[in-house]
Parts: sequence; C-alpha cells; structure tokens
Amino acid sequence: MGGDNTKKVFTLADVSHHNTAKDCWLVIHNKVYDVTKFLEDHPGGDEVLISSTGKDASNDFDDIGHSTSAVAMMDEFYVGDIDSSTIPSKVDYTPPKQPHYNQDKTSEFIIRILQFLVPVLILGLAVGIRFYTKST
Repeated sequence: MGGDNTKKVFTLADVSHHNTAKDCWLVIHNKVYDVTKFLEDHPGGDEVLISSTGKDASNDFDDIGHSTSAVAMMDEFYVGDIDSSTIPSKVDYTPPKQPHYNQDKTSEFIIRILQFLVPVLILGLAVGIRFYTKST
C-alpha cells in the first residue's frame, strides 16, 4: 500500500487526539495504526477499539488472541511508530505490588475456608452423634 519508506514517529499525546469513531488511532507493539476505516468491520465492535485509544493497547490486543490473518491485516492500517518514551510504563509499579497482594489474599483465603469449614465440621459432628445415638 504505502510506498514511502520514511517512518513517522508519534508521541502518545499525538495519537491520543485520534480518539473518535471518525478518527481512531491505536498503539499496538510500539506501532501506530489508523483503524478508522476498520471500525465498522472489526468483529469485536467499534467501541472496543475506541476505548483503547490514547494508551498502549498491546495488552488489550494480546489478551483477545487475534488470529494471524488479523495480525497480517494490521499492516494496511500502519501509519508510523510510537515514541516509546512518551508511553507511561505501568511495569514499574506492578511487580512490587503483586507478591504482597497475593500473600494477603492467601491468608485471607485460608481464614475464609476455616470460617466456613469449622462450623460445617461441628454441624456434621453434631448430626453424626445425634444420628448415632438415635440408632442405639
């Protein structure tokens, strides 16, 4: 399609202006795509694409698990690259939070199980004793 080899580099601020159904650009894997013409044809609907504007949509794209033909089709909409220094990196604060969060969840999970199991065991024991004493 595009014959020129000059790559355009956009900032996230540049790309985030293109956030409507009439003008929709996405950033996926450090590349910028003008998907305006594709909005109507997108199998997942246009709202999904529009809601992914103004940010790095790579995770959104990967999470869906697009087919190889869908990935190949993207070349048609490629308009340039993103200046990756303009994308706020979310990776910095996610890892330290993760293990701490999981430890809390684990102990909370164990407490919940015990809160459920202990009364059930007591009830089961009481019913068992009552049943056993009735039959003798």
